Amino acid sequence: MATSSNHLLISCILFFFLSIAPSQSQPSFRPKALILPVTKDPSTLQYLTQINQRTPLVPVKLTLDLGGQYLWVDCEQGYVSSSYKPARCRSAQCSLANSKSCTTECFSSPKPGCNNNTCGLLPGNTVTQTATSGDLGQDVVSIQSTTGSNPGQIVKVPNFLFTCGSTFLLEGLAKGVKGMAGLGRNKIAMPSRFSAAFSFHRKFAVCLSSAKGVVFFGDGPYVMLPKIDISKSLIYTPLILNKVSTAAAYFEGDPSSDYFIGVTSIKINNKIVPLNTTLLKINQEGFGGTKISTVQPYTVLETSIHRAVIASFAKQLSGVPIVAGVSPFELCYNATAIGSTRVGPAVPQIDLVLQSSKVFWRIFGANSMVQVKGDVLCLGVVDGGVNPRTSIVIGGHQVEDNLLQFDLAASRLGFSSSLLFRQTTCANFNFTSNV
Repeated sequence: MATSSNHLLISCILFFFLSIAPSQSQPSFRPKALILPVTKDPSTLQYLTQINQRTPLVPVKLTLDLGGQYLWVDCEQGYVSSSYKPARCRSAQCSLANSKSCTTECFSSPKPGCNNNTCGLLPGNTVTQTATSGDLGQDVVSIQSTTGSNPGQIVKVPNFLFTCGSTFLLEGLAKGVKGMAGLGRNKIAMPSRFSAAFSFHRKFAVCLSSAKGVVFFGDGPYVMLPKIDISKSLIYTPLILNKVSTAAAYFEGDPSSDYFIGVTSIKINNKIVPLNTTLLKINQEGFGGTKISTVQPYTVLETSIHRAVIASFAKQLSGVPIVAGVSPFELCYNATAIGSTRVGPAVPQIDLVLQSSKVFWRIFGANSMVQVKGDVLCLGVVDGGVNPRTSIVIGGHQVEDNLLQFDLAASRLGFSSSLLFRQTTCANFNFTSNV
């Protein structure tokens, strides 16, 4: 009787282990790509997103900064988390961040943003060009996965690197924003950290609009309704490294985390704009060249380039009445005299010519013109002054409804040109369904 009982007990134990073994052996879900929704703030024209961070998770509203060095958040106002960990000096995290400073003594009780023996970085507000010192830390971040067509399940990254900023850095950012989401060319920027966490391709794509947009982390497909995969029709150009940082504050020797491309000339209606092409190259001091920005609402041009573009555009649109400029724009028109097309106002197209005459980024009326009043349309370029840090900064309005894929491993940019030609927009990612 005792033997039967033992056999029964052993059989039950075996059945128990066999029944749970398959579920234990299955690997945890590993996403192939992630998504962040983006909205445009109407008052500041900043592009905003939100992540969930900390333990317990808290929604954190952020200004999207394409060239930003990393994620930074204000730790001075109510940062409470049981999972926060400072990055200790001389640690692997500090080495990855290329930190060159160490907080040896913090003059308050330990808390996020104030811990002894913690390596430091220089978080900056790229809207106002202000910066300060801040500690490197780690905390939980959650984000939504995607198939490329639909949102998927929420995933967590337990030790996501970020920098603690100060409250004053929030000045000039949209209401409710608590930091900036840095997507820059940096080992601790958000795209690199997400790809490292889930071992997917070091690629990300940005698709902005005047309403809703999306950031994809990982490779395509990037599908917009009605089932259009934008990743299949991209044009490619090399990304150029500026060896001198373009941040508001930086350590000597740091390269720029901004994304530069090699514009070699500008054409309007297929006519070359006469420019000092030296300005289109990055010099030894890191000045010049062309970068893409999400914190500049409109394209900013060095003064001589601005004058040349304005003059050439006006010449090509000579039949339309010019009206008084509306700040910050100089060249404005009577909108009632301009027709409309699928890709916006019927105005001369602007081509940014890249590595060859056959590779160019074409800007149509929807991206070149800004409706400042009901009857006034202005060319959406701004004078950046003489000898600016960067000669051409392609701003947010010019990239709306264009999908831009940044391949960090291959150091190249893929761009779609206007999605309006494809009868879709960057607002058309299906966030509502996960079928």
